[in-house]
Amino acid sequence: MKSHPMLTPTLYIGDKGSKFAPTEEPNHKSKTSKAQSQVSVEIVPYMTARLSYWQFTYVFPVTPGPKFIRLYFYSTVYSGFESSKDFFTVKAGSFTLLRNFSASIYTDSLDRKDIYKEFCINVDENQKLNLTFIPFTSTSMNYHAFINGIEIVSMPMDLYYKPQDVIKGEEFVPVFVGQPNPFYIDYNMALEMVYRLNAGGSAIQVQDDTGMSRKWSEDRDYMLSGGFVPRNPSLKPKYTKIPNYTAPDAVYQSAISMGRDRTKNMQSNLTWGLLVDTGFNYLVRLHFCEIESEIHASGMREFYIYIDYQLAEERADVLLWTDDNDTPYYKDYVVMIKNKGNDTHLLSIDLHSRSDAELIDAILNGVEVFKLSDSDNNLARANIAAPFLDQQPAKAAKESMSKKTTIFIAIGSVLGLLVMFTLVYCMVLCKLKKAKHYGSYHPLAKWWWWSRPDPYRREFSRKRASSLPEELCHHFRLEEIKTATNNFNEDLIIGVGGFGNVYKGLLEQGNKMVAIKRMKQESRQGALEFMTEIKMLSQLRHVHLVSLIGYCDDEGEMILVYEYMMNGTLCHHLYDTPNDPLTWKQRLQICIGAARGLHHLHTCTKHPIIHRDVKTTNILLDEKWVSKMSDFGLSKMGLDNTAISTLVKGTWGYLDPDYARCQQLTEKSDVYSFGVVMFEVLCARKALNPKLPKEQRNLASWAQKCIDRGTISKIIDPYLTNKIVPECLKVYVELAESCIRDHGIQRPTMNDVMEKLEFALELQEQAEATKDTDSKVVSFRVATANGAPWYNNFYHGQVLESNSGTKLSTTSTGLSYPGLDSITSITSEDVSLGTKNSSS
Repeated sequence: MKSHPMLTPTLYIGDKGSKFAPTEEPNHKSKTSKAQSQVSVEIVPYMTARLSYWQFTYVFPVTPGPKFIRLYFYSTVYSGFESSKDFFTVKAGSFTLLRNFSASIYTDSLDRKDIYKEFCINVDENQKLNLTFIPFTSTSMNYHAFINGIEIVSMPMDLYYKPQDVIKGEEFVPVFVGQPNPFYIDYNMALEMVYRLNAGGSAIQVQDDTGMSRKWSEDRDYMLSGGFVPRNPSLKPKYTKIPNYTAPDAVYQSAISMGRDRTKNMQSNLTWGLLVDTGFNYLVRLHFCEIESEIHASGMREFYIYIDYQLAEERADVLLWTDDNDTPYYKDYVVMIKNKGNDTHLLSIDLHSRSDAELIDAILNGVEVFKLSDSDNNLARANIAAPFLDQQPAKAAKESMSKKTTIFIAIGSVLGLLVMFTLVYCMVLCKLKKAKHYGSYHPLAKWWWWSRPDPYRREFSRKRASSLPEELCHHFRLEEIKTATNNFNEDLIIGVGGFGNVYKGLLEQGNKMVAIKRMKQESRQGALEFMTEIKMLSQLRHVHLVSLIGYCDDEGEMILVYEYMMNGTLCHHLYDTPNDPLTWKQRLQICIGAARGLHHLHTCTKHPIIHRDVKTTNILLDEKWVSKMSDFGLSKMGLDNTAISTLVKGTWGYLDPDYARCQQLTEKSDVYSFGVVMFEVLCARKALNPKLPKEQRNLASWAQKCIDRGTISKIIDPYLTNKIVPECLKVYVELAESCIRDHGIQRPTMNDVMEKLEFALELQEQAEATKDTDSKVVSFRVATANGAPWYNNFYHGQVLESNSGTKLSTTSTGLSYPGLDSITSITSEDVSLGTKNSSS
């Protein structure tokens, strides 16, 4: 045992025959035993263990205040005990620290024998600290509890606990990520240390901590993307903002940053992936220290902080917090990891540079992650094997039981395979952690990234029933998908994109046609978009939104199953196509349907859902030519006309320049993209065509210039000559032009777009009904600000000026602005869910 106040040397005390000997029930005594491994254990406290088939309790008289409790386990053979029969629960007073815990399974998965668990618990005045070990109870087998060593170390009152009544300064109040109010960590809570990482540096041993015997691990095992490693071993941290016991100096003498490649940094993040249990709040503490001398002023290095894919810090600036170089600081965040069926979750910490900062970079020195006890004073997640323990038959009975026993053995074998799979998974994960390269993946990392129980797939694992109603989102087995696509037969491919292929498939014994999108594992669209699309579409049902039928995530696959859209994409019917051109009324009706779908997204929930990738390849047409919005992989929840900061994503040519410049996303970004679609529909030209002269490559910019010059008629689809009613065209062009204005505030809402398109269709139908277009050709002339006509000689015959005298006000889109070429975090992936996609 080890019991000491802070800053005293380590001293282990044997519990045998001492005042620390555990209390036990009469006739239910524990035993002490030495480890009997092939290699002798010479390290305290692993040399001996206390073991028992019955409950035992340690009682420690300690001073009041918060304590570290560290439990040390060495899994090996002990005399009289089977190492594989260690399943037990550990409680500290009213707190459950471990439940049905097996040190042997845990250590086998890590390919090592020793482990320790660290907790933080506050002890009140006149209270003793009780630690109780309770073996798992089974009707067929005897399981035991054991412990090799216990440490109890006092800690400062404010080290990790942040109660509202004693916290010093608002700057150290933990931010509750995704919630409007801060989170206070009261003394009536318990914490479990999950990760303690020294970013960019080597492991820090307990003797090098600040007197509290904390061990700091290297972070490289958990980095999913990284970069430069600045180090300054001679740095003398100036503890003017935080206490000097917060972390050892070595944490602040090394860091991870992105380096000096501005273009590369705009495309990437600093990302750490940390596997945690679901169903708990987590304290995430990030340590910072500006150790690079060239960063000498606030504002030079600013960056975003995302925790679990939620914005936690919009403008992180270490020098703004510290006022000086070489000055340590930390920021606390609390994030809720919801329990949606999976036991584990990959908690992501992402740092992304701001484009408006002087230096496109981010920095981090250290990470600590603590699990917080729930309302039931629980910190424990049951060991995966525990539910199966009581189902295993006794060894002697296996030889004599009949057919029923065989069935039970088969069940036990299946369960054993599940456990074995878990062990293999953990062993691979452990080997992955031996990767030693920053900024690149270990050969095993790619397998792990796609097969892990990560946040992208956590809601959709087939190890549980989907939380979504089956009629809304069906979980398909991979065998069903292979049958539906004839084992992904290339002849059934109806769409190709950067993400992978789309297949025509048949379900329900060939009675139901579907579109099956199979994402490539190396797809840039990736798992986040896979999860987003399932989450969005499974909860959205609208006549103008493509319906998601189900998904498959077996064997690392990412497959989505949609309703089949017979007539493919709108893009496929506008250019480079053998199909008959769409009529003007068809085009209007398609635009109206898409506008209705987007309007529904913007208004169907408390906050608008922003599609973020509106384009003609994502507008699909069913057998009746009804248009539907598709591909919600980039969609994001908005904030009711308030811009949200986010990484720039979308498709070049449709991308809102206001969003690209400022990384501020609103529903008006969808309006801009829809305006580009409207010009595509009118002109039958691609949104971006690098084969054209430079001035004409970007359709939105070129259409705006043509309007300004009065030459818009020259770029309208020749097929539409003499087929558009002038009043309808006027409304349509005015609307499209207003959608692509440079600033979001100048653009209409999707409701306005929808209503004006309906009005344009009404004008077209009224004119056709009265056969005005057959009796005579009527044209009109709308002047721009400089008086030049924008609509010239489109119809044969005399060009007349409209009696309304309406003028079309214009504002240059200004798509060519400094810095836009450096924005590279965009996608340009096109997909058809109905017919083979032609060039776009």
